[in-house]
Amino acid sequence: MNAENTADTAEALAEKEVEDEVWTEEDDDRTEETLRWLRRKRRAHHRRRRRDTAVFVYSVALAAVGYGGGCTARFLHSLRISADYGGLGGHVQHTLPSLFAVLTLALALVAARDALWRGPVVVDGPTMAWLLTQPVRRAAVLRPRYRMSAALSLGTGLLMGLVAAVVLQVIRLAPFGLALLAALPAALCLPPLALALGAAVERRPELARRVRRLTPYAAVMLALLAGQVALAFTGHRLAVLEWAELWSGPWGWAAQPVVAATGGGAPGWPVAVALLAAVATAAFWYGHRDAAHVPGAQLRGRAATMSAVASGMSTLELRAAKLAVINAGGDTPRRSMGLPAPRSRHLIVVWRDLLALLRTPGRLGRALAWGASGATAAGPGAGLSGAKGVLGLVAALLCGYFAVGALAEPARVESDDARRSAWSPFRFRTLMLHHAIVPAALGALLGVLAAVPYALSGAPWLLLVMPLCAPPFAAAAVFGACRGPARTDLMFMGASSPTGAPGPFLFAAWYATGPLVAVGGLTLTLHSTLAHGAGAATAGRVALVAAVVTSLLLFLAARAANRLVKH
Repeated sequence: MNAENTADTAEALAEKEVEDEVWTEEDDDRTEETLRWLRRKRRAHHRRRRRDTAVFVYSVALAAVGYGGGCTARFLHSLRISADYGGLGGHVQHTLPSLFAVLTLALALVAARDALWRGPVVVDGPTMAWLLTQPVRRAAVLRPRYRMSAALSLGTGLLMGLVAAVVLQVIRLAPFGLALLAALPAALCLPPLALALGAAVERRPELARRVRRLTPYAAVMLALLAGQVALAFTGHRLAVLEWAELWSGPWGWAAQPVVAATGGGAPGWPVAVALLAAVATAAFWYGHRDAAHVPGAQLRGRAATMSAVASGMSTLELRAAKLAVINAGGDTPRRSMGLPAPRSRHLIVVWRDLLALLRTPGRLGRALAWGASGATAAGPGAGLSGAKGVLGLVAALLCGYFAVGALAEPARVESDDARRSAWSPFRFRTLMLHHAIVPAALGALLGVLAAVPYALSGAPWLLLVMPLCAPPFAAAAVFGACRGPARTDLMFMGASSPTGAPGPFLFAAWYATGPLVAVGGLTLTLHSTLAHGAGAATAGRVALVAAVVTSLLLFLAARAANRLVKH
């Protein structure tokens, strides 16, 4: 029997696990008494958890009032004096059909990918190991978990609908009450649809494999729809495509009442709302039925992943939590065309990094997506002045860092366990420095591609400036890979004050040292040079700062790599 037949047999057994029960409900059903006994035993635990939740909510509310009160007061003051945001209304109204398509596809993709490692039916380890092994009905245990996920998703949807109504009022597209009523169908119906999709993926392993295979294509579709949103915002609308989006599925049905409320053409919006409500209701009950039949193998794997993620988050080992999610999602390297082995040992690391990139094309896709986002944010960042210009530049440079960082995964894999470097002919610190070559080179190429539209628009100097940002980002990514175990002791440093302790800020600064140095240095340089005019001199200043920042970060990375080997 080959490997494929073995996998099919295992999946068939997992699917039949629910049906092949060793007890009968007529004679051995102990659901009610088991759950009643469990509630009695957990009463103290539930009281303590409610108390902890109340303290957490109070702390979050206090932080929101303390740190966000000023911003909120300023925002409300701007509304009171009738700040003019009305000029955006027409542009935003043009984007509504494609914008809802983007949001719905993104929500579906997030729900499907979430179901690969967690899912809407969330069961912890003790429940899986003890409760579901008792003679209890699985539906009585699993369906309340699904309903809890539905309630949380509905609460989030209502909050997003409230935010959308405020935005529509601020940009003077619709009064608040009318905007809220128009946003309610989307807020109430799209979350159940996403939840039902997650339940279907969690229950069916073959659908999970299809989600993994189709994720790159969904990402490309998201990018195309985002391009349509940008075109619509600038006035280049595609009427036929917008009509198809409004009537082709739930994404358009949810958009129609908002389009009608903002003065757009959607004469059939009551029919669309009725269709959306009917599909959402059917999807909820379909997912509710699926929740009782999730195979035990799926639940066990997700419970173990949740435990690993919770452990990583509680100890601030974010890398461990990320690896647990990646491993559960099944994003394994693919077979690909090989590259001829180099003759020089100095190119062996570059060769291995390129092979790793070919076998995981999703990283290149993420780099392209972040690069496109950075190129989009670079225009407003360069054109605005003052604080808005700085924020635009920071956003563009952060996107550039994430783009280059997506290409530096081999360095992180190498530093997860220093014993893996036994294959290398170099010392560990030299090996880690070599891992910066491929991200820097490919990041510079992405920078050239991102600068082409601006060069054609009359800013050819960006063809030199944007690629120069890649080496500091690559050095920052390698330094982050060599950072080592989380310095949780920093969380408790410093004296407390009425505004809080500085420990969390110290930990955040330690954790983000690489991007802070790279993005901060380039932001200061670019903002100061752009304020005095751009040109060839700008490229020279950026090149000097990039060389200094890259050298500093590589020096720090070498020292951190030495510490990793010693410990």
